Amino acid sequence: MSVTNNITRFLDARKVKYTARELPAEKLGALESARLLNVPEEQVFKTIVTKREKGKPVLAVIPGPSVVDLKKLAGFLGEKKMHLPTEREAEQMTGLQAGGISPLALINKGFQVVIDSSAENFKEIYISGGQRGLNIQLGLSDLIKLVNARMGDVSSTT
Repeated sequence: MSVTNNITRFLDARKVKYTARELPAEKLGALESARLLNVPEEQVFKTIVTKREKGKPVLAVIPGPSVVDLKKLAGFLGEKKMHLPTEREAEQMTGLQAGGISPLALINKGFQVVIDSSAENFKEIYISGGQRGLNIQLGLSDLIKLVNARMGDVSSTT
């Protein structure tokens, strides 16, 4: 039985090719998800909520082993500074649980999406399915179109 939620219904309605992959429902990091999915860590992307000085938050979609580079992100967006909210603040801003924050769940909510340019190394990437325990495998070009994302060098490896 596959999980159905707003994201899978949205993708189905737009006839987007994707694979929903179920994982344990506890909060898993991208690296743990990659191990369970048996795919390269760099192919599983996590969504990091970031805040501008003023204006709507930005979703940085970055590879599992990386961290969002706030200086690079600010430079890319033409902002002076970007900030990381607490996990609780991120959940309040998005209405989603940490571990289940997905750009696909936040379409038309005013969030700008920046996908790290390393995603261009893959035809398909894995992102959160909008809830803990659900990952969505889909084409990078489809994701960019759906969430109106920009590509940029916005992460660094730890």
